[in-house]
Amino acid sequence: MTADSATHPLVRPDLPQHRRLVTAVPGPRSRALAERRAAVVAAGVTSSLPVYVARAGGGVVEDVDGNTFIDLGSGIAVTSVGNAAPAVVAAVAAQAADFTHTCFMIAPYEGYVAVCEALARLSPGDHEKRTVLVNSGAEAVENAVKIARRATGRDAVVVFDHAYHGRTNLTMAMTAKAMPYKTGFGPFAGEVYRAPASYPLREPVAISGADAAARAIAVIEKQVGADQVAAIVIEPILGEGGFIVPAPGFLPALAAWARANGVVFVADEVQTGFARTGAMFACEHEGVVPDLVTMAKGIAGGLPLAAVTGRADLMDAVHGGGLGGTFGGSPVACAAALATLEMYESADLAGAARRIEARLVPRLLTLAARAPQIAEVRGRGAMLAIELVHPGTLEPDAAETARIARECAQRGVLVLTCGTFGNVLRFLPPLVIGDDLLDDALDVLEDVIAGPAPTTADGS
Repeated sequence: MTADSATHPLVRPDLPQHRRLVTAVPGPRSRALAERRAAVVAAGVTSSLPVYVARAGGGVVEDVDGNTFIDLGSGIAVTSVGNAAPAVVAAVAAQAADFTHTCFMIAPYEGYVAVCEALARLSPGDHEKRTVLVNSGAEAVENAVKIARRATGRDAVVVFDHAYHGRTNLTMAMTAKAMPYKTGFGPFAGEVYRAPASYPLREPVAISGADAAARAIAVIEKQVGADQVAAIVIEPILGEGGFIVPAPGFLPALAAWARANGVVFVADEVQTGFARTGAMFACEHEGVVPDLVTMAKGIAGGLPLAAVTGRADLMDAVHGGGLGGTFGGSPVACAAALATLEMYESADLAGAARRIEARLVPRLLTLAARAPQIAEVRGRGAMLAIELVHPGTLEPDAAETARIARECAQRGVLVLTCGTFGNVLRFLPPLVIGDDLLDDALDVLEDVIAGPAPTTADGS
């Protein structure tokens, strides 16, 4: 990451990298589009930002009225290499000119194979691996469960409090939060069981990661039975649940228990994967090697692609024709993925994520020191968050969280919310964002949360 966004070699050169507001937010063209939308788009589809996008790239999003917003969301950790990254655009254009679709199950092509080769090399562990390519994170999770059940001959799947795994019927059952993800959509798939997660801020009494794992294991063994469990599925950092980083030792202890009991350990790295946390995959921070890894979001620079990569013996346990789908591993998405994965490595974007953390966390901690509504600053790499509460308590303050996100948008900064209680602000900037944009965004955030910073007697 360079000091100046405008000079970053991976950022499209035709889109100025600065925050600029030329109309009210939303502007007249966005308001007109909102009227058109209301007539044709289902009301159940909502949007965080009240504007409509015309262009995006690097660390900014430009709307149809010419307003430019600093992007601290990356399309929910998708455009980690920047939106419309020139290398991705070129790869997509070249592949689309050759062919856009044949269906890999009908007439295969090299791009699919090359992506699987790259994922075998990049994912944790040096064991022999296989991969299946699909379309979305939820589809990847569903396939991981299918693979685990087929390989083990067992049915039960264990997930955790505050988890999010998708919006399909099975993944809704696996997701913890009712509203808006599950309410009114049941009944859900069976044989899904929930265990307590490690949530350090909200533990009644401080507890180590190993003890938190022992607590979860006790629930699993008593309520499910180790010999009934096909898979444990867990996000190494809980995403939609609030960017919750488990206490050290929690993940390794669960992985060790799974290995000892013939349970498939599935790391859901859909949001945490691909350099986002400062490592290629978040489970690497504690040396955990999963049996299966699910991935999506940041894999293909904005095109729809997802994958399950895992131990060859597990993946190959599924009968021929048992995995696949019409659009899974689209040739255009595979071309985008190959260009994107090359950028992660050649530009050391995991290192860029660590530098983002080093720049943001000190300022967020300073802000927390003068903003009593901030209960905690947490996260890893460029996956950071602050949890908002009513001062002096741990009572979640979703209204304050929504206010901050709304006012930041009015001032030209896109910030996302999350959390089981709706009280977490999350920061997912593109890994190619410059220091200048980060500093400007933090200036806005600080002013919205706590007002202007106090000055000393000499005005500094």
